[in-house]
Amino acid sequence: MRTTAQPGRGLLTGIVVAGILLAAFPALAQDAGEWRYIGGDAAHTRYSALDQITADNFDDLEVAWIWRGDNFGPSRLGVSRSTPIYVDGTLYTVAGERRTVVAIDPASGETLWTFREPHTTRFDRGMRNGYGKGVAWGEIDGRGVIYTISPAFFLYALDAQTGLPLDDWGTAVPLPGFPSTGVVDLLPDLIADWGPWLSWDGAYDPDFGIPRELGYITSSSPPIVVDGVVVVGNSAEQGYNQTRIENVPGDILGYDARTGEHLWKFNVIPRPGEFGHETWENDAWEWTGDVSSWAPMSADPDLGLVYIPTNPPTIDFYGGFRPGDGLFGTSVIALDVRTGERRWHFQTVHHDIWNFDNPTAPVAVDVTVDGRPRRIVVQATKQGWAYTFDRATGEPVWPIEERPVPQSEVPGERLSPTQPMPTRPAAYEMQGLTEDDLIDFTPELRAEALEITRNYRLGPIFNPPIQRGHPSGLRSFVSCPSGASNIHGPTSADPETGILYVSTRRGCRSENIVPGALIDFPEDIKTTGRTIAEYAVLNRGDFRGPQGLPIFKPPYSRIVAIDMNTGEHLWETPNGDTPERIRNHPALQGVDLPNTGLLSHPVTMVTRTLVVTAEGTGGTPRLHALDKRTGERVGTVELPASGQYGMMGYLHQDRQYIVVQVAGPGLPGALAALRLP
Repeated sequence: MRTTAQPGRGLLTGIVVAGILLAAFPALAQDAGEWRYIGGDAAHTRYSALDQITADNFDDLEVAWIWRGDNFGPSRLGVSRSTPIYVDGTLYTVAGERRTVVAIDPASGETLWTFREPHTTRFDRGMRNGYGKGVAWGEIDGRGVIYTISPAFFLYALDAQTGLPLDDWGTAVPLPGFPSTGVVDLLPDLIADWGPWLSWDGAYDPDFGIPRELGYITSSSPPIVVDGVVVVGNSAEQGYNQTRIENVPGDILGYDARTGEHLWKFNVIPRPGEFGHETWENDAWEWTGDVSSWAPMSADPDLGLVYIPTNPPTIDFYGGFRPGDGLFGTSVIALDVRTGERRWHFQTVHHDIWNFDNPTAPVAVDVTVDGRPRRIVVQATKQGWAYTFDRATGEPVWPIEERPVPQSEVPGERLSPTQPMPTRPAAYEMQGLTEDDLIDFTPELRAEALEITRNYRLGPIFNPPIQRGHPSGLRSFVSCPSGASNIHGPTSADPETGILYVSTRRGCRSENIVPGALIDFPEDIKTTGRTIAEYAVLNRGDFRGPQGLPIFKPPYSRIVAIDMNTGEHLWETPNGDTPERIRNHPALQGVDLPNTGLLSHPVTMVTRTLVVTAEGTGGTPRLHALDKRTGERVGTVELPASGQYGMMGYLHQDRQYIVVQVAGPGLPGALAALRLP
């Protein structure tokens, strides 16, 4: 079922909240020198109102200190994905596979205290241990508290001054080494009323966690604290590694920030009698899962709403066993933070089988649209669209139209006949792939690209997968974009102007859809469940361009400025410069190349004076300053290694700092703090 707020199918589901004052949004404001959330503020704008660092002095920045995260254990990622917060004169973050919580002196980079969870089998089973992204901040009677979720799915409340677990908080965990207070085992609250667990013949083991046959869950982002409630998301196993159809739903949990008491749970896969239950056919709601909020959340404290981005249900590229739209998969959900009740939601992909999960936190800003003040929330997506809603009601700010899309030929698959497509802002990335999009630096390279594509089914966005052995003889389908926006380059925004700065990377993917029974995955956490899907995925990422070059035209990645007052694109600029391997490629000798940018997501933050950007994984170790009005590069400084996901800024002892997460040979998972001399 899809209800509508204006003409068109599936535009909006939700409850209209009346009487909202469309004034300034003071709850998003905070001390200009602090960075209290991993996204800077509750709105996740990644904005700092500081202005000591300008275009005139940016080139004078120097490294004040480097803090090494690899001292807290190696990471399978090779990098960390955490953004520090800065509150009351101290930095806080997580490091290493164990997500050790650390407090850091902001002037010197000295480690002040650490907290590490005791070892469990649940940790050993982890798939996203190094993906922690940071911690959350709260206050109890003026006392600072750090809230963090471990890879093993425990929630902790730590004294911000000492790092010690809070007294009289949570419930003791009956395992050796665990604190007697300051911790909550999240799994019992998640699965207590879940049918497969209730039918399970066995006792709960807090060391092992959820039985492998039933599913797997962890976390990959910190909680968010709003109005005295700690809202906990989670992360399932990657659906593109699965052959089995059973898993646990990633329901959203709410806890009292003062006591650790469990307050509420929102079922991301609706049960009988709940809104959206009819969108799950074949009784798939009973046994499948994966819908979760692996990306960070944002909030509007004035409205008492928390905004949840979600990912697809089990098995990213095949859903024949779960017909229907499958709410609340690949959606944005606005929940009442006190009760966990749904105020509104919007499903950005129906019956998602393209891995188009919503990969970044929704961004909240105040704008003026057609002369009318609007409080909006914007979800940047892997599809290359910025879905824009009134953040109180969920009403689309500009029409979002349900348009017909191609249908599947995979046996048993039944796709939605339409998908929701924004009319404004325009897409900020290439959508679909045609011959006109192919590399054309030379006639020879273009001919090679055309020859390669003859083995693949090209098509528009929402190009459906085809199975191996398709009658056409084609190797696979091609899906573009493969992840325009993604967690590697979160969206930033300027709340003073309402301009959104989107990081986007050009890319396509092709998966081989094969009978699940033919895939010999090991019997580990990648094959939870017992029932093998009729079709699953094997051999990802085999779509390559000629002679090691990208198959499509540049730019390969960009920063795009979008005025959210009008929905108009203001400017775009390539991320970094043409990489050496392309500039010096033998097939391109003598070719006058444009600036192609890099094949990486740029990392951005916004200050009162600049857009600050690092080039991302694999980029040159440089930090750039861009003019916010034009995108012109107005400054560049060297970094100790390539800048990564977690950039932030703060004011300490009257000096402005920019902290960049860096990683590279000899320096994995470090923080580099820059300031003026």
